[in-house]
Amino acid sequence: MIGVVGGGLAGLAAARRLQAAGHDVRVFEATDTVGGLAASYETRGDPIERYYHHLSKSEETIVELATELGIGDRIEWRIGKNAYYVDGIVYPLDTPWEILAYPHLSLNDKFRLAMVTLGIDVRGGRPRTDSYDSLEAYEDVPIEQFLLEHTTRGVYEYFFEPLLDAKFGRRAEDVSAAWLLGRIRFRGERDLLRGEILGYLEGGFGVLVDALADDVGRDRIETGARVESLETDGSMESLVVSTGGDVRRHDVDAVVVATMPDVLTELTGYTCEITFQGSVCAVVSMEERLLDTYWLNIADEAPFGALIEHTNFVPPERYGGEHLLYVASYVQSLSEEPWTLTDDELTERWLSGIESLFPDFDREAVNWIRIARNPKTAPVYERGYLDMVVPYDLGGGVYYAGMASRAQYPERSLNGAIEAGHAAADLIDTA
Repeated sequence: MIGVVGGGLAGLAAARRLQAAGHDVRVFEATDTVGGLAASYETRGDPIERYYHHLSKSEETIVELATELGIGDRIEWRIGKNAYYVDGIVYPLDTPWEILAYPHLSLNDKFRLAMVTLGIDVRGGRPRTDSYDSLEAYEDVPIEQFLLEHTTRGVYEYFFEPLLDAKFGRRAEDVSAAWLLGRIRFRGERDLLRGEILGYLEGGFGVLVDALADDVGRDRIETGARVESLETDGSMESLVVSTGGDVRRHDVDAVVVATMPDVLTELTGYTCEITFQGSVCAVVSMEERLLDTYWLNIADEAPFGALIEHTNFVPPERYGGEHLLYVASYVQSLSEEPWTLTDDELTERWLSGIESLFPDFDREAVNWIRIARNPKTAPVYERGYLDMVVPYDLGGGVYYAGMASRAQYPERSLNGAIEAGHAAADLIDTA
């Protein structure tokens, strides 16, 4: 039997792949539900993810998986509109004319920004389209240095720097240019006349989780089952699993650890040097719309990093007429706010922050607020990151498919989780 530790998308994808190859598989999930970061809240209609999710056009593996599971026709490609809040004004930044009208960048700034987002290097007056082909070439280059060399100071200070501060806080100066180039490539599909093309699964991504779990077989998945230890003698022999007060030993031929690397450390002693950031994310249900855009980046002082109005992307009718807003912030340390605030304190802080940005915001229109916290939501893609990636095959019958795997570089994604699970499963099958 092959044991899979973790019932998120990576673990379920690994289990399905292994079963398809003829292996006997059992998935052990420590929490009460499968799905990991794709867990949802109930609304008046469809469920809504606790953390915002969408697909980019570059995420092909997850689309192929959905098709194999018979739910490919439920992936909808929509326009996700973006805007920037600067000095009290919301500036749409989706179409060429909106970008041209943006007053905080010069015409040269906009030209240089457009070129780097299109993958064209115009340094020296000779356009090149191959400069950014190798992300690894920029692994040790700081983002600020890269942007000052490849764009302009205006682009760095008035466009990217506020976004980097919101995303990485005090760690922003440690992040490599490879992450930025990878993110541009990852999110590069656009309709020039309307904006960015993003995908969403009708009914939410819980539909994919359920389809995967059903395909694996609910009888092959144990929830509330914490793997306490791995027993090895040169090769995998068994897993010790605690379910409630019951401790059992399962004989296994190999194990896939599809969790955060701290669990891998507890089970094997393997030390992962990658630093992770935490996140606090609220879903605010409202009776009326707050924004005219899907994703609002904020350059002004605010107690949160971004506002994402999901129902400006997926219609509110899907949610019984509720307008659903994500309020999100990353933390680099669990000693930072907003992590240290109670839910009540955070609710007051964030609603007051929304009021300061949008004086017409009416608290009476808020139906409910749910707050989710995760201490390790995403890696900090610092310089030298590839040297710290956890290999899929750790030897001795132990394989890794968590967020510190190569598939989640240079950007964390649902697609990367599926690819990591597949990579680990394929190595087991060919061992």
